[in-house]
Amino acid sequence: MPRDLPYQLTVSQSQRISPNMQRVTLHGQDLAEFPTGYEGSYVKLLFPVEGTLSEGTLSEGALSGDEDTKVIMRTYTIRKFNPYDLMLDIDFVLHGELGKHSGPASTWAAQAKPGDAMQMFGPGKVKAASLEADWFLFAGDMTALPAISCQLEQLPANATGYVVIEINSEQDKQSLKKPEGIDILWVINPHLDTENTILSDAVKTLPWLLGTPSIWAACEFSNMRLLRSYFKKDRQVPRNQLYISSYWKSGQSEDKHKIIKKQDSIAEDAV
Repeated sequence: MPRDLPYQLTVSQSQRISPNMQRVTLHGQDLAEFPTGYEGSYVKLLFPVEGTLSEGTLSEGALSGDEDTKVIMRTYTIRKFNPYDLMLDIDFVLHGELGKHSGPASTWAAQAKPGDAMQMFGPGKVKAASLEADWFLFAGDMTALPAISCQLEQLPANATGYVVIEINSEQDKQSLKKPEGIDILWVINPHLDTENTILSDAVKTLPWLLGTPSIWAACEFSNMRLLRSYFKKDRQVPRNQLYISSYWKSGQSEDKHKIIKKQDSIAEDAV
């Protein structure tokens, strides 16, 4: 269960696993209380920011006693947790061109080094694809790649289906552990930070397999809405076999995206 106080952690290792993704390994005795089996779920990380507090920011002074330090909370996926070594991996998408990172989280990850401090809340609830299905379809951009990777590792060995992942460059492809019957389609989009239909267009080209599907998708807000319409209206996928979410919205902060996402969810449920 999530605890009320933040985990006080430090960076153990930071490595560039592809041109646009950084893996940061966090360590700390507090992780002795962290539950197992939450890979693919999310945690809330606190990043330092400059300037005046804005929506979605917290005063770290409430946590550390230093009122001059400001932090901003952002959501990230647990890629791996080792309860024996008390090590937790978080993969960060690095925004912008190489060497020109934007945003407090991306900037922090790109510059992270052993010994750097990090405060963390969580974990959140695991939201995984249903395993009661004849075949599987996972779709997402680089922000969803850690969650998709975790789920592929947990599929039964005889699983069949597709994975569609939108990445910035050919070099951002990763070697993923998966069942032999799962095919991966990498979709290259050098302008991943912009609103587009590349991911949803790629998903719609896939041959629809026989039987009951289990679908899991997470991506930019506009693509999410296109995919949701396709799965629910065109393919008539049952609600209990479909998980779809937007992880971000082009041009919006995480806090503004949460508001838009909630409004969209209410409107969708009303239909």
